[in-house]
Amino acid sequence: MPRAINSLSSRKHSFKLVGTSAIHVLARLAARNAIKEQLRARGVRVTLVRPAGIAEKAKAYLEANPHLYEEAIQRALRMGLIKQHPLSMER
Repeated sequence: MPRAINSLSSRKHSFKLVGTSAIHVLARLAARNAIKEQLRARGVRVTLVRPAGIAEKAKAYLEANPHLYEEAIQRALRMGLIKQHPLSMER
């Protein structure tokens, strides 16, 4: 009897964020982490805060701190997720 082959095992590491999606994810992640640090600094247990509440605060934090996008671009470049700065790409 033939053995079943796990077709997902070969694709385990095949998913990669690309381009602007990677930049947005990295910027949102930085904003979420900043909010979590603020909560911890106030003595709040982050595990007891609703994820939706953190996401809402992170969205506002990201809007107020657009420099997080530039940091996300630099991080994506270092990680090899993008080849060059998106604003330097010629159309």
